[in-house]
Amino acid sequence: MTATEMTSPATDVPAGAPADVPPDVPTAVSPDRSADLTECHHGLHAPVLAWFDQHARDLPWRRPEAGAWGVMVSEFMLQQTPVSRVLPVYEQWLARWPRPADLAAEAPGEAVRAWGRLGYPRRALRLHGAAVAITERHGGDVPRDHAQLLALPGIGEYTAAAVASFAYGQRHPVLDTNVRRVFARAASGIQYPPNATTAAERRLARALLPDDEATAARWAAASMELGALVCTARNEDCGRCPVARQCAWRLAGKPAHDGPARRGQTYAGTDRQVRGKLLAVLREAVGPVPRAVLDRVWDEPVQRARALDGLVSDGLVEPLENDRFRLPLT
Repeated sequence: MTATEMTSPATDVPAGAPADVPPDVPTAVSPDRSADLTECHHGLHAPVLAWFDQHARDLPWRRPEAGAWGVMVSEFMLQQTPVSRVLPVYEQWLARWPRPADLAAEAPGEAVRAWGRLGYPRRALRLHGAAVAITERHGGDVPRDHAQLLALPGIGEYTAAAVASFAYGQRHPVLDTNVRRVFARAASGIQYPPNATTAAERRLARALLPDDEATAARWAAASMELGALVCTARNEDCGRCPVARQCAWRLAGKPAHDGPARRGQTYAGTDRQVRGKLLAVLREAVGPVPRAVLDRVWDEPVQRARALDGLVSDGLVEPLENDRFRLPLT
């Protein structure tokens, strides 16, 4: 979801401004003067929200009919997974399990089966566990209260804030990878945020929240969308960015990342690939699968055994007598 670089003609760009910044966007911060950072940061709201009004994608979990459960399902699925891969699985999931109680009534292995090839299948077990807790503790309705959301199994800081914000319009800092990158560049003047969310990032996110709850919730969605579509990790498109002229990183000359090396994730030949192949066999099976059948998916026996043991340890696979395996029923 990277954008194509756009440049303005040199004759249309004010003196001293980079060519990739639209000339009609007012400058909020000058690179050679100090400003009230709080005031400047809050100046990000209006242009980002206006951009979002025009460019937000029409995604099913953003529609009113999705409800809080639809938002929660999307947040589980979208973790480390692109929208294009999530969309078909999301629609099938909600058609089969339109409410938490519908999923809770099924065996957890059915959640793993329906997860398909989204990757990181433990998310399916965690979502099933959350559905069971919602059914047992909250009468089948996703709770509105942030603390109650955070108390659900499989729900962490980000997901609780995202559901409270996107489903219920509440005021919470929502810090996913895209938002953290936008804030790092626009407000902190660095190319990439730290590998793990820091206390300083949380303070900044709280400081940037609009006071009004509804506006804060929309700001959370808008800043996330900006990071997904324009201020991407590999190809930031400053020519389309609504806050390019006040972006601290751009004003500083886009200094290169000087933190720990950022490594891309590998897949081929890893235990994760082997786990995926083993789960694919079990998802397609109507009954228990003998070990001999699983042995065919990967030639290297030590890695294959390690991957299978990991799946069992994670609760994604249930071992049975006579060296057979199946997706978990309990």
